[in-house]
Amino acid sequence: MPMEAIVNKSVSVLYLHTKPNFWITISLLSVLERTCIPMAMAISTNLNLVLTLCIPTVLFLLFIRWLKEGRSLPPGPFGLPLLGNLPFLSPDLHRCFADLSRTYGPVMTIRLGCRPCVVLSSSSAAREALRDNDLTFASHDVPAAALAAFNGINLVWNPYGPVWRMLRKMSVREVLSASSLEAVRPLRRREVQRMVETIHAKEGSAVEVRELVFLTTLSVMFGMLWGGTVSDEGVGNEFKAAMDGIMECLGKANVSDLFPVLAPLDIQGVAKQIVRFRDSYFRVFDSILEDRRNEMDANEGGGRDGKRDFLQVMLELLDKGADSQVPLKIDQVKGVFFDLVAGGTDTTSTTVEWAIAEILNNPDIMKKVQDELDEVVGKNRCVEESDIPRLPYLNAVMKEVFRLHPVVPLLVPYSPSSSCTVGGFSIPKGTKVFINVWAIHREPSVWKDALKFEPERFLRGNDKYDYSGNNFNYLTFGSGRRICPGIPLAENMVMYLLASLLHPFEWRLPKGTEMNLKEHFGIVLKKDKHLVAIPSGRLSKTIFSA
Repeated sequence: MPMEAIVNKSVSVLYLHTKPNFWITISLLSVLERTCIPMAMAISTNLNLVLTLCIPTVLFLLFIRWLKEGRSLPPGPFGLPLLGNLPFLSPDLHRCFADLSRTYGPVMTIRLGCRPCVVLSSSSAAREALRDNDLTFASHDVPAAALAAFNGINLVWNPYGPVWRMLRKMSVREVLSASSLEAVRPLRRREVQRMVETIHAKEGSAVEVRELVFLTTLSVMFGMLWGGTVSDEGVGNEFKAAMDGIMECLGKANVSDLFPVLAPLDIQGVAKQIVRFRDSYFRVFDSILEDRRNEMDANEGGGRDGKRDFLQVMLELLDKGADSQVPLKIDQVKGVFFDLVAGGTDTTSTTVEWAIAEILNNPDIMKKVQDELDEVVGKNRCVEESDIPRLPYLNAVMKEVFRLHPVVPLLVPYSPSSSCTVGGFSIPKGTKVFINVWAIHREPSVWKDALKFEPERFLRGNDKYDYSGNNFNYLTFGSGRRICPGIPLAENMVMYLLASLLHPFEWRLPKGTEMNLKEHFGIVLKKDKHLVAIPSGRLSKTIFSA
């Protein structure tokens, strides 16, 4: 408000409150005229002068800092002050970054709002970051939504340190190790057979492939973690809704990430949304936790049916409290369970959906897969996990799906713990670093006919490409200390599910529809439209009821 207006307002208020006494009003107005008004006008003049001088100076200094910062970073497209490159980027960031890297190189800077980010788009740059600077790149950049939801308590967003090492060690030892996976093989067989029976009941009708696979893997994860299933816990739909909501919020472009100073305002309401979904998940988990506590009390600390599952192990660690070298908190348990279930369901179901879509789009590949299954398994029994090592062509199909459709196309962004050098360029501490696996997997100098779906490429020197993260031309699950801990489970489940979908059934698109391979970018790279296909039996139903 201009100073003159303030003075006029003051006079009006003064008159309003003193008009019952004429002489008091006159006296106070006289004092105001002799002292306050000249002082206010002087302040106004000086303030205007100060603002006139300071604002351009501050803006100039910020601009100089912006230019200097830009010179120390890798090259990249010129952006606008404050907005950076945002107005010029397409929603499909993995494709947009790949296009820009052809102009600015495999190590480039992109400004997302006020934040300078670095994108690595070559195997050599990825190797330098994740192998040569492994410890520096041992922590992820935490988005504002993840801070609001989990505050760094879970495995994915926890910074590298003793707590993260403890959570990862427990997850691998109790759930994801070879012995742990072998112990729950009957569970996986049971749930996959239920899926096959469900499909048999829907022969000739349209089936949404991802939904079917998602519910199957969700039951597998429930069983592995706390001995439950989607049906008997009665939590499948609620958990799925909460998980989908959290993943959607994490994948949104959030103003709070682009302009961190605005994060407390939560302009888009993303933090509020994700907290609502998180609370829904916590309610589900709390009910499971209460049931298990009651069971343990009834069994005097014993597990369900005399067995100790992951939930019981975590509860025992919670009870140790201060006796543990790195004490475990209940919110950390909830966060780790979310990571394991989300990682084991969302990524697996997405990969299987892409695989069936590509196979339907290439009928000759479907025939080769089914011929191999008939030769190895035969037509008088169902597929078993023990058959998987003898299915090299199906394994090549899976690897080609991971190449063309990496589940996390930019990996989970990293945040270097100290300044480092990659590709001869300086990357400051705390910079958000993307690794464009999608672009690396389509590099023409490495992959012949890079855009073609060709499983045979993995039959030629197949051993060269595995999921260990040592071959930086193929980084499906990342590399370094933050490589995905669930690789054995993911590899096993994708193969087992694909074999169980393709061995007993033929698949076709509904009449009048065409295959749509368009992508929907997010943390997980999903199909833009979920695949709907019609199954028809190719084996006798009796072999599945034996």
